[in-house]
Amino acid sequence: MSFLAKSFRVSSAASTFARFLSGKMVPITINGRRVEAEEGSSLLEACENAGVFIPKLCYHPALESVGTCRLCLVDVKGMGKLQPSCMTKVASGLEVVTENPEILEAIRANLRLLRSRHPNDCMTCEVNGRCQFQDLLYRYQIEDKYDKMSRIERKEELDLSSPSLVRDMDKCVLCGRCVRVCASIQGMNILAMVNRGSVEIPETVFELPLNSTQCINCGQCATVCPVGAIIEKPHIHDVVDALKHKDDRIIIASTAPAVRVAISEEFGLAPGSISTGHMVAALRKCGFDKVFDTNFTADLTTVEEANEFIARVKTGGPFPMFTSCCPAWINMVEKLYPELIPNISSCRSPQAMMGSLVKTFYAKKIGVAPEKIVLTSIMPCTAKKDEIQREQLAGDTDYVLTTRELAKLFRLNDVNFSSLEESDFDSPLGLSTGAAAIFGATGGVMESALRTAYETITGKDLPSVDLNAVRGLEGIRDAVVDVDGLKVKVAIANGGANVRKLIEKVLAKEADYHFIEIMECRGGCVGGGGEPKSMDKDILPKRIGGIYKIDHDMKMRKAHQNPAIKEIYEEFLEKPNSHIAHDLLHTHYHSRKIE
Repeated sequence: MSFLAKSFRVSSAASTFARFLSGKMVPITINGRRVEAEEGSSLLEACENAGVFIPKLCYHPALESVGTCRLCLVDVKGMGKLQPSCMTKVASGLEVVTENPEILEAIRANLRLLRSRHPNDCMTCEVNGRCQFQDLLYRYQIEDKYDKMSRIERKEELDLSSPSLVRDMDKCVLCGRCVRVCASIQGMNILAMVNRGSVEIPETVFELPLNSTQCINCGQCATVCPVGAIIEKPHIHDVVDALKHKDDRIIIASTAPAVRVAISEEFGLAPGSISTGHMVAALRKCGFDKVFDTNFTADLTTVEEANEFIARVKTGGPFPMFTSCCPAWINMVEKLYPELIPNISSCRSPQAMMGSLVKTFYAKKIGVAPEKIVLTSIMPCTAKKDEIQREQLAGDTDYVLTTRELAKLFRLNDVNFSSLEESDFDSPLGLSTGAAAIFGATGGVMESALRTAYETITGKDLPSVDLNAVRGLEGIRDAVVDVDGLKVKVAIANGGANVRKLIEKVLAKEADYHFIEIMECRGGCVGGGGEPKSMDKDILPKRIGGIYKIDHDMKMRKAHQNPAIKEIYEEFLEKPNSHIAHDLLHTHYHSRKIE
């Protein structure tokens, strides 16, 4: 296989706001210490790079700075009043002070104002111990009993309408991150700041419940929220209860590719650390009877999807064929682009395939009624909570825990994560290849499918397993793949705004492709709405590095090589795209467009 061209490449949404920097390092002085900083970068970044702490709530490295929280104030010589460091650019010779009585009092005053309107339910808040606002209140000793301001009681209605997210605007600190990520990175504009003063909040159009909007449940708003104002809808309490009261039920967990390179961050390990064995051992310690690997069904998805694509090539379409494993993308299609439904692969997502097989194949294999099995799916994604409630999938997967919830489950069970002896996944749904691991990164589903499609079509071995042309973090990438003379035009998009940009080109017939991979979150699943919150600007490449290392180190790197996949076809599914495979591994979609 050779890649003939790469033509349409657009920077990712995360880098859309990248400063136009010169790359030139210039001298500045921070608290009397001379340092080198990149000209044109923000003073906040320069200070943090120099190891100087700067308080902040509205700033996020993936978002355009707006300077609204007024916590990152610094004193810049010659500028008079205090400046927000996130909005002040580095220039040669700047002299900056980050701590003095005036700065401290300004920060404390702003924190006191936010504290006066914040509810006192930290002990039972879902983000307790993982809250940036809580940390700042502790750091600057903003105690309610010393606050002379009268408490501003807010009674915003709790929005529980979404199957994936909970909005509690009483906890909002007005950082605006949710509004910005939804607009600039996801291209959805579901939220906007409304009202002013003490009643200002981010709100949906006409104050509709979230589930009555075009929200695709990607959860990026929850990932950037510094407090508990927007969280994933928690399933952890249900899972804890199931583990505590098993009765005669079998409690099973299944873990997604992106979880194993991110869960380590919750326990102080480096981003991208591969923690597969520790994660499996920790799940066993929590009481799960079996631990399966969603990577197994990622391999199964590859085989089914590759064969579906080959069938379309033989019959003439419809093209382009879109991948279907991202539930936020399926939500976007059904809500915004229902005319594309015939183009979506009918393959269920790896999570949905696992749910189907556990409640049919595995239940039959062990002689247990499906209702006696409780399956918890561990995912980097909030939209997966939505997916399990789809009519055609309901009942297969019982609960979905995000990576953040998984970490919470481990902490509740006093699991010493990194000290555990590593453990392997259980058979028969625990064996996978490197092609499954890369599902966690943008371009991975495409690369996995191409590895299998090429060898299925040609009957020849791939010249190189690493298909670097479809890798990367650019928001939109494309290539022309030569499959023994067949020129296959492919494209990859990640991040909702980039997805919409590509889709509009396809609909306008300005772009012509055979196969398109879509991931609604930046970087793919590693940037999912349920992954650990991070202020590391390089978090995505670090996690993706772990994903590709797993693939590189595997002996089997093509889905169709997996002996467990071959076995399940021989024993149960017959062959790819068979009648029973269609019943259990494929699905359908319907328009939910609001006219």
